[in-house]
Parts: sequence; C-alpha cells; structure tokens
Amino acid sequence: MGKLRVGVVGAGMISDFHLQSYACNEEVELYGIYDLSAGRAGEKAAKYGVRKVFGSTAEMFADAELDAVSICTWNDTHAELAIQALVHGKHVLVEKPLAMSYAEALRVRDAARGKDEVLQVGFVRRFAAGTRVLKKFIDDGLLGEIYYAKATHLRQIGNPGGWFADRTRSGGGPLIDLGVHLIDTVWYLMGKPKVARIKGATFLELGNRGNVDNLSYYKAADYSVDRNDVEDLAAAMITFENGATLMLDVSFSLHAKDTETKIQLFGKRGGAELEPELLLVTERNDTILNVHPQIDHLTLNFNEAFGAEINHFVACCMGGGKTLAPLGDGLEVMKMLDGVYESARTGREVVYDHNQAGE
Repeated sequence: MGKLRVGVVGAGMISDFHLQSYACNEEVELYGIYDLSAGRAGEKAAKYGVRKVFGSTAEMFADAELDAVSICTWNDTHAELAIQALVHGKHVLVEKPLAMSYAEALRVRDAARGKDEVLQVGFVRRFAAGTRVLKKFIDDGLLGEIYYAKATHLRQIGNPGGWFADRTRSGGGPLIDLGVHLIDTVWYLMGKPKVARIKGATFLELGNRGNVDNLSYYKAADYSVDRNDVEDLAAAMITFENGATLMLDVSFSLHAKDTETKIQLFGKRGGAELEPELLLVTERNDTILNVHPQIDHLTLNFNEAFGAEINHFVACCMGGGKTLAPLGDGLEVMKMLDGVYESARTGREVVYDHNQAGE
C-alpha cells in the first residue's frame, strides 16, 4: 500500500499542528490544502511541501487521489465539511467541536452510517502522554471507581476575538472552545458514563477587554475589539447515571491573578491530577503517597499530543483499525455542551432520558 494522501482544509493557526505532524509521518504524502485565503494556503503549502493548493473544498473532495482530510476551519463549517468529505469517500479528522449543536452532529452521524471511512474527532488531549499514562493506571484499577472530578481552565485575559468571539461562527465562547477539551478528557478517563443531569451558568460581563495594555495573549487573525457576543465564563455541574459528578469552569476573561489549568479526578482507591502536571495519589501501608511518574511530558505538550493524534489517525486509515476518538464520542460531548448552554439559557437543570428513541 502506498502513502496516505492527505489534504488539510483551513490554513489558520491550528492547521500548523496538523501539517507538521503529517510532515513527520513517513506514511503520509501532504497532497493538498485549501483556505478561504489563497495566499495563506500557498504559504502553508510552501512551508510544508504540500503538492496542491485547491481553489475550493468541492474541488478538493472531488479529487480521486485524495485519501483523507483534516478539517481545521471555523466551528460552523465542521459538520458540513465532514459530511461532504464522507460523501466523497474520504477519511476525516475533524477538529473539535464536531458541530455547533447536538442536532447538527446527528447529521454527521447519519452521513457516516454504512461507510467504512474513518471519522475521528479532534480530541487531542486524549493522545497526550499524561492522559495515555493516566488512562492505563485507571484501567489497572489504581483509582478505583471515579466518583468526582474537577476541571478548570481560567484565562484572566485571553479572548482571541475574531471568529472565536462571533457566536454565529464559533457557537459560543470558552465553553465550546476550551471546555470541550476538559469535558472530553475527564469523561474519557471516567470511562465515558452516560450523562444524567446538567446544571450550567454562563456570564458575559467583561467582553474581550481590548483596553488592557502590557499583557500579551493570542489574537485571531480577524481580531476586532468591536465584536464579541460570546460568554466570558461558563460553569457547570455534570452528573452521570452512575452518580459520578464533574465540576467545570472555563473562561476567556476573568478578574483573576493568572491563567490556571487544573484537572483532578477522585476515586475510591486513589486520585490523580492531570494538569498542571501528572500526579497520582494513593495509599500504601496506611500512608498516603503522592506519586510523580517519570515521563517526558508531565504536562500537556501540544506538539507531542498532536503528533500522537495524527499518527493514530493515519494508522487507522491505513490499517482499518478503530479510532480512539470516534464519532459517537463526539456526539456525546456535543450533547453535554448543548446541555450546559441550555441550562444557562433557561436557568433550569437539563435532565436526560436515555430510554427515548435514538438514545
């Protein structure tokens, strides 16, 4: 079998992680790229040795030599582009979130039914070294039954603006951009239990704070201080059918001392921190032990995580194996994101009945 011919849709910041990871994989030929900005697509093609710059997604997907695509575009295009790629028989790696809503994600599910192509959702944190190591310890029973988790990613100032701050293109703010990773990572490590209830709250009080000087942060290419209609902060309590509970809070902007990322899981036999760095807590001989594994990356390293994610996707495409981040998981995470936003909008707890048709 020859090399996997891959195309990348979207040439923004996140595409670099995909492109450089594909470029390092000997089983891949970087075959094509497309972006709304032909100039930006051309620059990325020259940088990474991509063979073709396509003039449209329709032209790209219709190319019979193309085997697989990474979709690295605005959130509002993820579902439709994934559907188009599947219709044309391409393997698909679609960046998170899978869609703008659970209902839209179901359209992707319908398009994927009966197809042999791989569809992998871009849950890159699943593939990070710390997550992989912790998952093995959890599967081996070190933590026992996990009944409580806390996940936090608070930026004191970090609204990227541009399309991130435009709800029509992003679907929301820090919850759908950052919270999607936290929810997925914790849910995955907890064994992917079914969601039972969600209570959520969102706040839009500070805006993008473009007035702040003397502090640098990432800004989207189309950043503008005049556009922001997404939440600053989201908080939620997600309870699963087995009784386990996840407490979540994420922000783009908050009057906080510093940016903070923390992921904690608590089980009947032990606990763990995944961020700010991997730490295991257990008991031996009536003594509590804090265990620091000796691994290359105790905290999230995006280059390492994306490399592992891309290599896994390529292996699944080449060998027909099952992905560790399948479409069904994307649907469930989308359901939880929807639940937080719905609870925040209505002020009521969202309750799920999995006995309903389609559940």
